[in-house]
Amino acid sequence: MHPFQLHKASSAAHAATLLAGKADGKFLGGGQSLLAAMKLRLNAPSDLVDLAAAADLKGIKADGKTVTIGAMTTHADVAANADVQKAIPALAALAAGIGDRQIRNVGTLGGSLANNDPAADYPAAVLGLGATIHTNKRSIHADQFFRGMFDTALESGELITAVSFPVPQKAAYIKFKNPASRFAIIGVLAAQTAAGPRVAVTGGGSGVFRVADMEKALAGNWSASSIANIKVPASGLSSDLHGSAEYRAHLVGVLAQRAVTAAK
Repeated sequence: MHPFQLHKASSAAHAATLLAGKADGKFLGGGQSLLAAMKLRLNAPSDLVDLAAAADLKGIKADGKTVTIGAMTTHADVAANADVQKAIPALAALAAGIGDRQIRNVGTLGGSLANNDPAADYPAAVLGLGATIHTNKRSIHADQFFRGMFDTALESGELITAVSFPVPQKAAYIKFKNPASRFAIIGVLAAQTAAGPRVAVTGGGSGVFRVADMEKALAGNWSASSIANIKVPASGLSSDLHGSAEYRAHLVGVLAQRAVTAAK
């Protein structure tokens, strides 16, 4: 690990001030991805701004129409929160299936989204539920946030502060996980939202994506049978020791049908 300066922020505003002028500085959430990359010398920030003490970045609020979750809220807290379980049970279940117990108790919503691992679970929830990512500078709808592998719309020095999830009519997340890492080999979130059906896939390629053909079919008939014959092209999907692109394409169809059936 290369040397770096550690700064501790007391609030979101303080964090932005601490990072200002640090050309190679980064915000530190739970550190489950960033610190591992630093240990391997794949990432070498000059400064880290620790957000652990920023109370205004934590917490969950629900008003019946929207569930808003602070960026520094851990996966475990999302999974255990009664408001999330009642309003969006699919989101609580998704959070409960992230990594292992240590990762769930340290990893954060904001950190996961900022990192945007192509096999992470939260991007599927954010895109599939049509959430809005709030930063210290603006609000970004999910459809404009994800730009590819480890790439997002975040600008230099921009900090995720919270995410607002519209409460869907029904939703479910089904994941075929890597048994070692528990990352998604394929994960599918299907949701019936106020704006219509949304189907988001993670683990398939360079980043999370929507399946428009399935969404169109589900708009006419919300049932597994309506998407049973819709095939996702294997071109562009990942192929590795865990599964070929063709295998992943097949999994998308199978898991999407299961998600539609399980949605509540």
